[in-house]
Amino acid sequence: MVLDYIILGLYALSMIAIAFITKNRSGSVNDFLLAGKKGLNGWMTAFAYGTTYFSAVIFIGYAGQFGRSFGLASIWIGVGNAILGTLIAWLVLAKRTRNMTKRLGAKTMPEFFEKRYGSQGIKLVAAVLIFIFLIPYSASVYNGLSTLFEIVFGIEGWIVMVALAALTALYLCFGGYFATALSDFVQGIIMIVGVVCMIVCFMNHESIQWNISSLTSNPNLTWFTFGNDNSSGLYGTTVSLISLILLTSIGVWGLPQTIHKYYAIRDKKAIKQGIIVSTAFALLIGFVAYFTGALSHYFPETAGLNDAQVIPTMLNIVIPSGLIGLIAVLILSASMSTLSSVSLTSASVVAVDIYKGKINKSAADKKVNLLMRVLCLIFVAISVVIAVLNEKFGIAAIAYMMGISWGTLSGCFMGPFVIGLLWKKVSRPAVWASIISSPILTATLILIFGYDKGNWSCTLGQAIKNGVATSPLIGVICMIFSVIVTVVITLLTKAPDKEIIYNAFDAPIEDEIK
Repeated sequence: MVLDYIILGLYALSMIAIAFITKNRSGSVNDFLLAGKKGLNGWMTAFAYGTTYFSAVIFIGYAGQFGRSFGLASIWIGVGNAILGTLIAWLVLAKRTRNMTKRLGAKTMPEFFEKRYGSQGIKLVAAVLIFIFLIPYSASVYNGLSTLFEIVFGIEGWIVMVALAALTALYLCFGGYFATALSDFVQGIIMIVGVVCMIVCFMNHESIQWNISSLTSNPNLTWFTFGNDNSSGLYGTTVSLISLILLTSIGVWGLPQTIHKYYAIRDKKAIKQGIIVSTAFALLIGFVAYFTGALSHYFPETAGLNDAQVIPTMLNIVIPSGLIGLIAVLILSASMSTLSSVSLTSASVVAVDIYKGKINKSAADKKVNLLMRVLCLIFVAISVVIAVLNEKFGIAAIAYMMGISWGTLSGCFMGPFVIGLLWKKVSRPAVWASIISSPILTATLILIFGYDKGNWSCTLGQAIKNGVATSPLIGVICMIFSVIVTVVITLLTKAPDKEIIYNAFDAPIEDEIK
């Protein structure tokens, strides 16, 4: 156990060191958000993307819940993350996003919307939505880590949350995006080493011992059917699994914290590197996470536990002392990278899009830069408070919080961002329709219909519970609706002015990636 604490201590010291090493690399708003004029190479961008994508939510929340529910079939979620959420996302979005944001001079997603569609109102509403809906996602990450440390190390959850928040805020406020990207690179390497050690330990456990045939012969662990949670109706069926694949894979196409990684890509070579590295990284992490969750059927100790306790309990059984510290750092790394990206995204939309964009347009760069650092601290603090309250009162499970935040935000921005990158004619009314309809649609599905297990007639309390329980399906519905409404309204309304279209698609830039 002493060795485990030493590993945790060394990890914390490395993050502190990164904070001080990068403190001179964030003097301007551009440096703080985009790591300077040169941008980042493919390896750093790929690790920044991958470590932002995966956090304690996938290891503790999703793997525990859906690995137990669907068995080995849950691995298709990880495969979807690698192919749809990483490989195809990079092929479709990376070059286009980087070039268009360079042409427009956009540092944030709301600023992108303002200049792409010529509307300050869209920018302000988008900024508010991003800040609001990234908070529950951030809180869910804190909850996942607190559960791990409570079970494995016996440390109270709130202590873990506060310590993690302080460490994240330190290197983020000192070094901005460059510090985040550098720490993501280090954390990505730790994650690779950690998941390899984790899978080796699990496969060497006495219940499995590399007997692959026993996995496929177990009725709870087949590749194309589900586990014991074969409840009636929608939940526990193919619809649920497909919803999870689409939400966690396509959802990142419209999330500001993942899209932001494309802004700072250096050149064409960096994109090629990023495609290969990020896809391989996502495939490894996604496969191991859900495969481990599926193995919960071999551990009777997990019976009766809530979903968040499944993976930490298994780790406590399988991982020997000395290695448990490394595995804890693995999940800590995944979470800290996500938290720093989410915090940076939220702080930037308030400082750049709301404060400088609306309240004080003449604000000096130095003042905006300082405000972003302060807002990073505020966002981290709010997330911790919500996470502590969530843990205390049991408001919602980790996976459900993530599903609602991802689904609603992606529903707001999927059509306006993705279709807006590909189609010149996307109109301002179409963007407004998507942004406004997503939160309304989410609330409607949760509060009115109680969309769960085919139960369309239930009390308000049941509807809330049922709606949250099907948050992945709700998110997918919102994303599909966003694309449809964006296309339909565009066809019925006037396209943006020619000058706006030219600035977004055709204006020359010195370092355009062909």
